[in-house]
Amino acid sequence: MKIVKTLLAVLGGLILIPIVAFATLTISARASDGPAGVFVGGALVEGELVTGSEPDWSFVHNIGTIELQLLDPDRSRLIFVLDYEGKAYIVSGYMSNRIGRIWKKWPLKAEEDGRAVVRIDGKRYERTLVRIQTGAVVDGVMAELGRKYGGGATRAAIEAGSIWLFELAPRGAGMTGAAP
Repeated sequence: MKIVKTLLAVLGGLILIPIVAFATLTISARASDGPAGVFVGGALVEGELVTGSEPDWSFVHNIGTIELQLLDPDRSRLIFVLDYEGKAYIVSGYMSNRIGRIWKKWPLKAEEDGRAVVRIDGKRYERTLVRIQTGAVVDGVMAELGRKYGGGATRAAIEAGSIWLFELAPRGAGMTGAAP
Protein backbone atom coordinates (compact mmCIF):
# COMPACT_ATOMS: atom_id res chain seq x y z
CA MET A 1 0.00 0.00 0.00
CA LYS A 2 2.87 2.36 0.84
CA ILE A 3 4.40 1.69 -2.59
CA VAL A 4 1.10 2.58 -4.29
CA LYS A 5 0.87 5.87 -2.34
CA THR A 6 4.48 6.73 -3.20
CA LEU A 7 3.91 5.85 -6.84
CA LEU A 8 0.76 7.99 -6.97
CA ALA A 9 2.60 10.92 -5.34
CA VAL A 10 5.45 10.68 -7.85
CA LEU A 11 3.01 10.36 -10.75
CA GLY A 12 1.00 13.33 -9.46
CA GLY A 13 4.19 15.39 -9.21
CA LEU A 14 5.21 14.44 -12.75
CA ILE A 15 1.81 15.54 -14.04
CA LEU A 16 1.74 18.72 -11.98
CA ILE A 17 5.19 19.99 -13.04
CA PRO A 18 4.35 20.57 -16.74
CA ILE A 19 0.95 22.04 -15.84
CA VAL A 20 2.55 24.57 -13.49
CA ALA A 21 5.30 25.32 -16.04
CA PHE A 22 2.74 25.90 -18.81
CA ALA A 23 0.61 28.17 -16.59
CA THR A 24 3.69 30.15 -15.54
CA LEU A 25 4.82 30.64 -19.15
CA THR A 26 1.32 31.69 -20.18
CA ILE A 27 1.02 34.29 -17.42
CA SER A 28 4.56 35.54 -17.99
CA ALA A 29 4.05 35.93 -21.75
CA ARG A 30 0.83 37.92 -21.35
CA ALA A 31 2.71 40.47 -19.24
CA SER A 32 5.57 40.81 -21.75
CA ASP A 33 6.08 43.04 -24.77
CA GLY A 34 4.95 40.76 -27.56
CA PRO A 35 4.25 37.07 -27.93
CA ALA A 36 6.68 34.34 -26.92
CA GLY A 37 6.39 31.62 -29.57
CA VAL A 38 3.00 29.96 -29.21
CA PHE A 39 2.17 31.97 -26.08
CA VAL A 40 0.05 35.10 -26.45
CA GLY A 41 1.92 38.22 -25.33
CA GLY A 42 1.06 41.65 -24.03
CA ALA A 43 0.87 44.99 -25.79
CA LEU A 44 3.48 45.85 -28.41
CA VAL A 45 5.27 48.85 -26.89
CA GLU A 46 8.88 48.59 -28.06
CA GLY A 47 10.05 49.74 -31.47
CA GLU A 48 9.75 52.80 -33.64
CA LEU A 49 6.16 53.79 -34.47
CA VAL A 50 6.09 54.31 -38.24
CA THR A 51 3.96 57.25 -39.34
CA GLY A 52 3.60 59.17 -42.55
CA SER A 53 2.65 57.95 -45.99
CA GLU A 54 1.32 54.46 -46.55
CA PRO A 55 4.16 52.00 -47.19
CA ASP A 56 4.37 49.57 -50.06
CA TRP A 57 3.81 46.36 -48.12
CA SER A 58 5.70 44.21 -50.61
CA PHE A 59 8.56 44.31 -48.08
CA VAL A 60 6.73 41.52 -46.17
CA HIS A 61 6.94 39.19 -49.19
CA ASN A 62 9.58 36.95 -47.59
CA ILE A 63 8.70 37.57 -43.92
CA GLY A 64 7.07 34.49 -42.39
CA THR A 65 5.30 35.91 -39.35
CA ILE A 66 4.62 39.28 -37.78
CA GLU A 67 3.43 40.31 -34.34
CA LEU A 68 -0.21 41.40 -34.22
CA GLN A 69 -1.88 43.15 -31.30
CA LEU A 70 -5.51 44.18 -31.11
CA LEU A 71 -6.26 47.22 -28.98
CA ASP A 72 -9.08 45.42 -27.21
CA PRO A 73 -7.94 43.13 -25.72
CA ASP A 74 -4.35 44.34 -25.81
CA ARG A 75 -2.78 40.93 -26.38
CA SER A 76 -0.35 40.07 -29.14
CA ARG A 77 0.28 36.95 -31.20
CA LEU A 78 2.43 35.75 -34.09
CA ILE A 79 0.57 35.50 -37.37
CA PHE A 80 1.26 34.77 -41.05
CA VAL A 81 1.44 37.84 -43.28
CA LEU A 82 0.81 38.16 -47.00
CA ASP A 83 1.34 40.90 -49.53
CA TYR A 84 -0.62 41.42 -52.69
CA GLU A 85 -0.50 44.42 -54.99
CA GLY A 86 1.36 46.54 -52.41
CA LYS A 87 -1.07 45.84 -49.53
CA ALA A 88 -0.70 43.55 -46.51
CA TYR A 89 -3.15 40.84 -45.43
CA ILE A 90 -3.52 38.30 -42.64
CA VAL A 91 -5.67 35.20 -42.45
CA SER A 92 -7.20 33.04 -39.78
CA GLY A 93 -8.10 29.47 -40.63
CA TYR A 94 -10.28 26.94 -38.83
CA MET A 95 -13.06 29.50 -38.38
CA SER A 96 -15.92 27.19 -39.37
CA ASN A 97 -15.26 24.48 -36.82
CA ARG A 98 -15.93 24.46 -33.10
CA ILE A 99 -12.29 24.01 -32.03
CA GLY A 100 -11.18 26.89 -34.25
CA ARG A 101 -13.85 29.17 -32.79
CA ILE A 102 -12.79 28.28 -29.24
CA TRP A 103 -9.08 28.56 -30.01
CA LYS A 104 -9.16 31.72 -32.13
CA LYS A 105 -10.99 34.60 -30.48
CA TRP A 106 -8.96 37.39 -32.07
CA PRO A 107 -10.75 37.35 -35.47
CA LEU A 108 -14.13 37.82 -33.77
CA LYS A 109 -12.70 40.70 -31.71
CA ALA A 110 -11.08 42.20 -34.83
CA GLU A 111 -14.41 42.17 -36.61
CA GLU A 112 -15.94 44.12 -33.69
CA ASP A 113 -13.03 46.57 -33.32
CA GLY A 114 -10.41 46.40 -36.04
CA ARG A 115 -7.87 48.72 -34.42
CA ALA A 116 -4.52 46.96 -34.25
CA VAL A 117 -0.78 47.39 -34.05
CA VAL A 118 1.62 45.19 -35.98
CA ARG A 119 5.34 44.93 -35.36
CA ILE A 120 7.61 43.93 -38.21
CA ASP A 121 11.39 43.89 -37.88
CA GLY A 122 11.17 46.01 -34.72
CA LYS A 123 8.93 48.69 -36.25
CA ARG A 124 5.33 49.23 -35.22
CA TYR A 125 2.48 50.19 -37.55
CA GLU A 126 -0.99 51.28 -36.42
CA ARG A 127 -3.52 49.52 -38.63
CA THR A 128 -7.19 48.73 -39.02
CA LEU A 129 -8.12 45.12 -39.73
CA VAL A 130 -10.79 45.14 -42.43
CA ARG A 131 -12.41 41.79 -43.11
CA ILE A 132 -12.71 40.83 -46.79
CA GLN A 133 -15.24 38.16 -47.68
CA THR A 134 -15.48 38.43 -51.45
CA GLY A 135 -14.05 40.19 -54.47
CA ALA A 136 -11.29 39.89 -57.02
CA VAL A 137 -8.54 40.52 -54.46
CA VAL A 138 -9.41 37.24 -52.70
CA ASP A 139 -8.06 35.11 -55.56
CA GLY A 140 -4.74 36.95 -55.58
CA VAL A 141 -4.30 36.78 -51.81
CA MET A 142 -5.21 33.07 -51.73
CA ALA A 143 -2.68 32.37 -54.49
CA GLU A 144 -0.04 34.16 -52.41
CA LEU A 145 -1.08 32.16 -49.32
CA GLY A 146 -0.56 28.94 -51.28
CA ARG A 147 2.81 30.08 -52.63
CA LYS A 148 4.12 31.24 -49.27
CA TYR A 149 2.72 28.68 -46.84
CA GLY A 150 1.41 25.83 -48.99
CA GLY A 151 -2.05 24.38 -48.98
CA GLY A 152 -4.96 24.91 -51.29
CA ALA A 153 -6.91 27.82 -49.81
CA THR A 154 -9.49 29.17 -52.24
CA ARG A 155 -11.99 31.96 -52.67
CA ALA A 156 -14.69 29.43 -51.71
CA ALA A 157 -13.05 28.96 -48.27
CA ILE A 158 -13.16 32.73 -47.69
CA GLU A 159 -16.73 33.07 -48.92
CA ALA A 160 -17.84 30.08 -46.80
CA GLY A 161 -16.21 31.60 -43.71
CA SER A 162 -13.81 28.76 -42.96
CA ILE A 163 -10.90 31.16 -43.53
CA TRP A 164 -11.18 34.80 -42.51
CA LEU A 165 -9.16 37.33 -44.50
CA PHE A 166 -8.23 40.78 -43.20
CA GLU A 167 -6.48 43.66 -44.91
CA LEU A 168 -4.02 45.59 -42.74
CA ALA A 169 -5.53 48.91 -43.81
CA PRO A 170 -4.39 52.34 -42.62
CA ARG A 171 -5.85 53.33 -39.24
CA GLY A 172 -9.32 54.76 -39.70
CA ALA A 173 -9.91 53.14 -43.10
CA GLY A 174 -12.98 50.91 -43.20
CA MET A 175 -13.41 50.94 -39.44
CA THR A 176 -15.14 47.80 -38.26
CA GLY A 177 -17.14 49.31 -35.43
CA ALA A 178 -14.69 51.45 -33.47
CA ALA A 179 -13.84 55.11 -33.41
CA PRO A 180 -10.34 55.97 -34.68
